[in-house]
Amino acid sequence: MRKFDLPSTDLVGAAWRDGPPGRLDDPDLYDGMAWRRAVGYLIDALVLFALIAGLWMLVILSLGLLWPIKLLITPLLPVAYHTYFVGRSGATPGMQLMDVEIRSWTGRRPDYVQAFLMTALFYATVLPTGFLVLVVALFNDRQRTLHDFLAGTLGTRRSRLAAISPQTA
Repeated sequence: MRKFDLPSTDLVGAAWRDGPPGRLDDPDLYDGMAWRRAVGYLIDALVLFALIAGLWMLVILSLGLLWPIKLLITPLLPVAYHTYFVGRSGATPGMQLMDVEIRSWTGRRPDYVQAFLMTALFYATVLPTGFLVLVVALFNDRQRTLHDFLAGTLGTRRSRLAAISPQTA
């Protein structure tokens, strides 16, 4: 029977064999990660707001006939948005603007399963605590959040990551 491994956790061809570089090894890799990710999320929230406003316009133009579809799509849209972009390129549009890229603990870009896990854990921990759980990022050297620890991911500076290891970019 063949063992099932996610590509993002497989060590064959991994960029970091013993985990990511530490803050002392490359301080610029994690520079300002907490505020960069927060501003990136605000940019993504504006994009999501525009998409949801577009859904509202469709509901209005359909004279309310699309209301049930809007009820189904609205809560799934943020999860789908973050999962798609993080799984595809390692960053949402807001993260890209803020020079942030999500990587798995092995140094690879997360696959869609890991991107979904990270996104689901983000909303499962952030919404009930009113973003208070994000304070965890202020107390560790790589500025990882709780959902990063649980999903096996971390945020890095995209420009610095490309400079230190072009093959993983």
